[in-house]
Parts: sequence; C-alpha cells; structure tokens
Amino acid sequence: MNQLLTQLHTALVLFLTAPPPEPGRARRGRGDDGQATTEYALVLLAAALVALLVVAWATAGGGAAKIARLFNGVIDAVIDKV
Repeated sequence: MNQLLTQLHTALVLFLTAPPPEPGRARRGRGDDGQATTEYALVLLAAALVALLVVAWATAGGGAAKIARLFNGVIDAVIDKV
C-alpha cells in the first residue's frame, strides 16, 4: 500500500511540475472553443422552456382571463390618456 501511495505521489509531482508546452505546439486538454455556442444553446433552451410554461399557464386555468384583463386595462389606460 505504501508503494502505491509513493508511486501516485511521484506521478502527481511530475505532472504538476512538467514544463509548459513549447510555443506552436498543440495544447493538451480542452480549451474554450465552442463555449459561446454552448452557452447560446443553453440560453435558447431556457427561453423555450419559459415560453412553454407561459403558454401552458395561459391556456389552462385562469391565465387567459388574466391576460385579457391585463390587455383591457392597458388599452383602457391608453384610451383615457388620448
């Protein structure tokens, strides 16, 4: 068990103290390529979910009546100002 821990410690030390890659060579690991596209897709997915929830609320229960009252109130307020 002690030998295994020693080998793991040695591997970790060598990994952490390795020199940086030479300029012009490909980097290992993942970069930020595609991150903006992924974030954009997640934002669109969240917006679609919110839109579906609003549509579900408006079509079921008293949502349609509340929206109608809101629009009527806005239209009445605009007409009163004119």
